[in-house]
Amino acid sequence: MSNFFDKARRAINQLEVMVNTISMPKVKQGEKNLSKPLTDQSSSLVNKTVFISGGSRGIGFAIAKRCAQEGATVVIAAKTAEPHPTLPGTIYTAAEEINQAGKGKAIPVVLDIRDEAAIASAVEQVVTQTGGIDVVINNASSIHLQNMENTPSKRFDLMFSINVRGTYLLTQACLPYLRKSSNPHILTLSPPIDLSPQWFKNYGAYTSSKYGMSMMTMTFANELKEYGIAANSLWPKTTIATSAISHMKNGKKIMEHSRHPAIMADACYEIITRDAKECTGRFFIDEEVLQHRGVTDFSDYACKPGASLQRDLFLS
Repeated sequence: MSNFFDKARRAINQLEVMVNTISMPKVKQGEKNLSKPLTDQSSSLVNKTVFISGGSRGIGFAIAKRCAQEGATVVIAAKTAEPHPTLPGTIYTAAEEINQAGKGKAIPVVLDIRDEAAIASAVEQVVTQTGGIDVVINNASSIHLQNMENTPSKRFDLMFSINVRGTYLLTQACLPYLRKSSNPHILTLSPPIDLSPQWFKNYGAYTSSKYGMSMMTMTFANELKEYGIAANSLWPKTTIATSAISHMKNGKKIMEHSRHPAIMADACYEIITRDAKECTGRFFIDEEVLQHRGVTDFSDYACKPGASLQRDLFLS
């Protein structure tokens, strides 16, 4: 009987999360952009090395392709050395697609970002091949949208070991090489910190882990400013259509009201080519970044043209 009630409680919680997500405010046309503009573009990515955690699919892969198009060597570091039963892509297929395009270069690296020794080894491997690291993209993340009762320690530890600890350790390992770069950037995919109760009610552990990543951004920005190393965060204004979302319950409906990962990739490119000394400690929203660069039509990014767009988590 207890198993029955446990399953019932989990089902109710999942329903609450789903309902709250779907009922979140939609993006309104013509919303004012309140963030400060970007500085002028500083440098290209030609002959630069961009290290991306979790870059085998989704937003990370989109960023890798965008940076490679601009002449960068992109490091696709993730656990996905073997095909996933339901999710497409491995580090090798991702790298092959980029290398076949003939713009820039991709290096696949097997990496469990929870393993400190593996991080050190991966960074050493990359530097041996490229001579350095210019940009670190902290993209790897674990998600579990459940309340405290339905978040076992294993899932709690997974989120914090990947989202917060992994972000910290990878950036720390890359620091000696970032110091040598002419325009070093750290970009973490995490939201602006909003302490409204709605973000803690149903999935407080996940929220805390993502805000932990944002706090790392502030740590990096303030500690590394004297070295001219930029540290910023980037978050999407709308939900982003990834294969992970497509396999979620009600994922098809969310996908229809989402944008393609390309919008995050384009925004990332704009940020990491700014002057690192003039662009740090900021929490960017993808659409606002591109608006500042003159983009006014975002229709090509929409998964379903004309559909209303679902605002992403942590944006009131």
